[in-house]
Amino acid sequence: MAKILVIDDERSIRNTLKDILEYEKYEVELAEDGFEALEKVDKAKFDVVLCDIKMPKMDGMEVLGKVQEKDPDATFVMISGHGTIDTAVEAIKKGAYDFISKPLDLNRLLITIRNAMDKTQLVSETRVLKRKVSKTHEMIGESEPIKRIKEMIQRVAPTEARIFITGENGTGKELVARWLHELSNRAKGPFIEVNCAAIPSELIESELFGHEKGSFTSAIKQKKGNFELATGGTIFLDEIGDMSLAAQAKVLRTLQENKITRVGGEKEIPVDVRIVAATNKDIQKEIEQGNFREDLYHRLSVILIHVPTLNEREEDIPLLAEHFLQELIVEQGMPPKEFTEDALEALKKIQWTGNIRELRNVVERLAILCDREITGKDVETFAQPLSATKK
Repeated sequence: MAKILVIDDERSIRNTLKDILEYEKYEVELAEDGFEALEKVDKAKFDVVLCDIKMPKMDGMEVLGKVQEKDPDATFVMISGHGTIDTAVEAIKKGAYDFISKPLDLNRLLITIRNAMDKTQLVSETRVLKRKVSKTHEMIGESEPIKRIKEMIQRVAPTEARIFITGENGTGKELVARWLHELSNRAKGPFIEVNCAAIPSELIESELFGHEKGSFTSAIKQKKGNFELATGGTIFLDEIGDMSLAAQAKVLRTLQENKITRVGGEKEIPVDVRIVAATNKDIQKEIEQGNFREDLYHRLSVILIHVPTLNEREEDIPLLAEHFLQELIVEQGMPPKEFTEDALEALKKIQWTGNIRELRNVVERLAILCDREITGKDVETFAQPLSATKK
């Protein structure tokens, strides 16, 4: 249900507009002056604001300016019983969507509100789409471990070297892989991610190399594998430590010959891909236990990149938290929010077992449950009620 704020110092006008708009199925809140309006805007997001211009204490133009300092996309419709062309022009210049003179024409008011809401929705959708299109896979952080990784990526991304990434779950191994791809000479080609841990062992070869029609019971048509789909680009073999030995043998052959053969097929198909692999396992231990081929490891690990845990880069936590908060505000259309200093300090004291993935989830929880200022007390209450903080 769309939410509308009505700001007018005349009670009769406020109540009349409330009755009309609620009849039209809008959710309506009222404010009798600019100060009350600013408090309400701080606490909630409104689709449209109907604002009188002539009010005591703070006029409508000032309210418009103060709100737009915090939220440039706020949709205001200004109303006034002293309307002139100059007043209307000034309101539009300051960012109002429209201007309506009193006495209000009900039909025009409702049409203006509907059009203003369409504008609000388009702005929101455009912002999200622009973010998705222009979003670069940048690593947030200024700690020494992250600086070293950034320098390594800048150096090796333009080459064709195979890269092996290690690190705990949630540390950002996929982010490193995507950044390597975006800064490589293959950036215009595909980036194909394969989660080796999520694919059953009996299907992993079909996923990687494809299959011919009839090669097994459910193979009702020919299918290209991920190595073919990634030709000209990068294939990211995530959690490669969970790959079956049979599939490892085929990957090794692909690396040696730059060719694949589909399951059930005989034809050799040339492929041109760059391989980036990652694991959260102790790969040396996996080799010793016979779970991972040593020759494959040496083929994949021309360049080794280890991604540190979040607890090993504590100084980056405030930067990451602020980044995630602003990202969530834009993506979910939330009102502006910010962390207090004690909140950021409280986040640094948490033992992050789930690393960056866990931090983002906590920030989202805080953004949803907390008021405009997220405090240290909020972090203690909502962040990790079941987890211990650092000793």
